[in-house]
Amino acid sequence: GSGFGRERPVSVCRSTYQGDQVLARMLRKAGAELTVAGARDLVAGVLAAPEDRDAGLWAELVVPSPSPALRAQLVALKAEMKRARDDDLKRDSSPDERLGTLRAELARRELSGFIVPRADEHQGEWVPLRAERLAWLTGFTGSAGVAVVLAEPAALFVDGRYTLQVRAQVDERLYAFQHLTDSPPDGWIARNLSSGGRLGYDPWLHTQAGLARLREACAKADAELVVCADNPLDAVWADQPPPPIAPVVPHELGFAGRSSAEKREELAAKLTGEGVEAAVLTAPDSIAWLLNIRGGDVPYAPLPLAFALLHRDGVVGLFIDRRKFSPGLAGHLGKQVTVEGPDGFGPALDRLGATGARVQVDPESAASWVFDRLEAAGATVVRAADPCLLPKACKNQVELDGARAAHLRDGAALTRFLAWLAREAPKGGLTEIAAAERLAAFREEGELFRGPSFETISGAGPNGAIVHYRATPETDRRLEPDSLYLVDSGAQYLDGTTDVTRTVFIGEDPPGAEVRDRFTRVVKGHIAIATARFPRGTTGPQLDALARRALWEAGLDYDHGTGHGVGSYLGVHERPQRISKIPNTVALEPGMICSNEPGYYKTGSYGIRIENLVTVVVDSAVAGAEKEVLAFETLTAAPIDLALIEPALMDGREIAWLDAYHARVREALSPLLDPETAAWLAQATAPVGKG
Repeated sequence: GSGFGRERPVSVCRSTYQGDQVLARMLRKAGAELTVAGARDLVAGVLAAPEDRDAGLWAELVVPSPSPALRAQLVALKAEMKRARDDDLKRDSSPDERLGTLRAELARRELSGFIVPRADEHQGEWVPLRAERLAWLTGFTGSAGVAVVLAEPAALFVDGRYTLQVRAQVDERLYAFQHLTDSPPDGWIARNLSSGGRLGYDPWLHTQAGLARLREACAKADAELVVCADNPLDAVWADQPPPPIAPVVPHELGFAGRSSAEKREELAAKLTGEGVEAAVLTAPDSIAWLLNIRGGDVPYAPLPLAFALLHRDGVVGLFIDRRKFSPGLAGHLGKQVTVEGPDGFGPALDRLGATGARVQVDPESAASWVFDRLEAAGATVVRAADPCLLPKACKNQVELDGARAAHLRDGAALTRFLAWLAREAPKGGLTEIAAAERLAAFREEGELFRGPSFETISGAGPNGAIVHYRATPETDRRLEPDSLYLVDSGAQYLDGTTDVTRTVFIGEDPPGAEVRDRFTRVVKGHIAIATARFPRGTTGPQLDALARRALWEAGLDYDHGTGHGVGSYLGVHERPQRISKIPNTVALEPGMICSNEPGYYKTGSYGIRIENLVTVVVDSAVAGAEKEVLAFETLTAAPIDLALIEPALMDGREIAWLDAYHARVREALSPLLDPETAAWLAQATAPVGKG
């Protein structure tokens, strides 16, 4: 097996499965090209991908429409290989042994240390099991972090979301815990790397901007940052999973709204106008959008891991493991899409470089390896944003209609959950994990549901104050009476991606004055964004203060952004749009979908966040406007807890918005609900009045 552009060892689970001869006969009878060994390799890749909702679809990668007997044999093989893999994991080495083995490998390579980020070749938010190097080495399973391993000492850097988790999962005798933003790796490296040292890195796992900071740190230590041709950690990770293999399927035009040919023609014309021969696409969501395909190689997002080259003539070179192709996918891609294995990516870049071509690469998302390879081959690298970003972010009418429909189904599931919660939570026996599982069960029943869009944040009481809290068996807290419960969750549907947060009060007694004050100020900020009107050309950071004003007036704030972009049955976090204090020059455009999620967090006590998704629309109702005016349409449909509202803090316009929003929620969702839930919703969305 191989990774992108370099050879990588593949660990294949060998089991005591006794059906090889039977399987061989079935494969021959079905006309399959795979041998038994090939089938084992494929199944190992399937096991390295998240479990698909269509659990048996992967069998069609072996042969289209396998017979029931062959399918059963393949399923049995997978089950046996999974048992063998799980048994191997139980016998795996301890974190201190892994650290020692890595240090020995670094010494063999004459390296003073090595950087282990939580990243893959695509710099994506979600990574496959194969890329969970940080978790394998340290035991830390958070979604962001980096380890720096020197001969002595070693440090693990995580942000504020994971200060509790890292201490629960990682041996502090092995690693010094550091704050990723307050005490970043470059400063620690400058202080701890010895003069003359050689600090290694994997060029696939870093952007050029990140490497510039590390290189400067090494220079301060009078040391050298050294590129590694292969990853030394991979060399000592004996049972590292192989690259994932999940079926890649067409994303139908009825959901996509535009054909791949139309998208390719439009982007190719732009490349031609800019004098660019080809654009390198390293982000799987861009490739999925451009080619109207979806996959399942990583958790929570329907992405096929691949690289692509979009040429100025509209031809796309796709570099992907063909074993992922579902029946009919080649026909869906068409003749203008050439397909090579992952190992063809590097030589393709070399061919572009040999002609001196101008090649566009996104410095924010492409690995340093891509730049190194192109420049070494003689290409002129044009550093510019991924050409798919803006057109992907500006959803077409079909995608927007799909998003509206998905949010209604999702809102119905969430409302059923909230009604259930109102009945069950006051009894005192409900926990964070049990509540999250119940919400997931309601969503599972929805039409076109494909899975969660991220791991649910289910935070009771003080756990709600941890912005990206994840409940574990060790932290699973009861939803106690007279407390707040924050639940942030979302789903992937074939027609849209959702992300919604609600904070509710548990108990029969009225909430306290402080909690009502904070909650109402958050709602006021939410309404300020929902009702904003702004001229075309406005950026998210220009709107961010609107969400914070009511909190600022009381000397309060929150540390996260107000809004992030959301994809269309793609990633729940999408570039380039955002509403945040962080500078961003990308203007908000019609069709973009963003979250609207101000919050407030009192450490050790409670957290509050109200999140809806909104889409940017043209507002033609503003009389006398000198520039085109834009506004937000709220997509999410779910009640906001009125028990936590302090009407005296709201003005008439804000109360009118909340009443109108609840009226729309009630009208839209009631037909989708059972009578008991509909009755609860009617009460939960009653007009606020003038309290």
